[in-house]
This record gives sequence, C-alpha cells and structure tokens, in this order.
Amino acid sequence: MAAADNTSAALRRRDLCSRGIRLAGKMRSDVVDLLDTYVERQGLDASASVAAVEGVPAAAVERWDEQTGTQRLLENLAAYRAFRALLAQMLEEQQEQLGEADAALGRALAAVLLQVSAFTYHLEELLRLESRGPPSEEGAEPPPAPHLSLFERKLRGLGVLRELAQWAVRSTRDLRQLAKPSPGSSSAASLAESP
Repeated sequence: MAAADNTSAALRRRDLCSRGIRLAGKMRSDVVDLLDTYVERQGLDASASVAAVEGVPAAAVERWDEQTGTQRLLENLAAYRAFRALLAQMLEEQQEQLGEADAALGRALAAVLLQVSAFTYHLEELLRLESRGPPSEEGAEPPPAPHLSLFERKLRGLGVLRELAQWAVRSTRDLRQLAKPSPGSSSAASLAESP
C-alpha cells in the first residue's frame, strides 16, 4: 500500500513539475515580450545597466546542484512572492504615471502579474505535496518603494522584469531537477517489492 501511495505522490509531483515548467516557459516568453515593450514605452536603452532591486533575490546561485528540492521550492516561492508585490507596485505606478494613455503596457503588466500569482500558487501546491506547507507570507513583502524619481522608477521596473525573466529560466531548471526520480524513489521501491 505504501508503494502505491509513493507512486501516486511521485506521479502527482511529476505532473505538477511538468505543468510548472510549461507555466514558467510561457511566463518567460511573455516577460521577454513585456521587456521589449517596457523599454520602448519608457524611453529606455535596452542595454541600460540596472542595480540589483531591493527585495528581489538574485536568480543566480552558487552550488545550485547541492540544493535540495525543498530549498529550490522555498527560494522560488520567496522570489515569486516578491515579484508579485513589485509587479503590483509597478502596475500602480504605471496607472498613475500614464493613466489610460498606455493601456497596452498596463494590460501586459497585469497579465504577467497574474501569471506570477498563478506560479506562486503552483509552488505552494508543490510544497504541500512535499509534506511541507508553504511558509506564511508575514514579512515576505518587499520594503516599501523608496521615493524615487520617475527615471529611477523606470530603471527599477526594468530591473524587476530582467530578474523575473532570469527567475523563469531558473524555475524551469529547478522544476526539471525536482521532476527527476530521486534515488530510492517509488519506482525503485516498487521494483524491490515486485515478486
């Protein structure tokens, strides 16, 4: 019976990872498109250097291959929760700055925000499957946006979108790693139990 439960959990995990990989791929594609639109509409140079955005963990990580699946999921969850708050701030600033004058950019930001929210929920589901509920969101909000000039807000937005694109790549890689059967997984256990 335990082998059947393990097999069921492994299949569910693999299914969630596969769907997560597709979500991350779609999100990355949409973020890249949004980056192009954002740079053009904000009058920025696509090669502009942007400082790290406070409140957003960097997608690059040392010793990536040494991380456990749970560590990967928790880092992804923390990042996407931060992105959700930062994109909401960007959307609000965009509406204040341009109003309805640039509705297309606002719609694109809102669509990516929705994808980030869906992906966050997806990561929480994976953590529940790992028998570890997602951590609470208390204190997970990024610090309030400092009072920035219009140009500094534009650059911050560019940094958020660039880092989100990098996280979508990392998330795909993390989910592929998580989908791999681990040593001693249910398939090995079921082979050991077969007559």
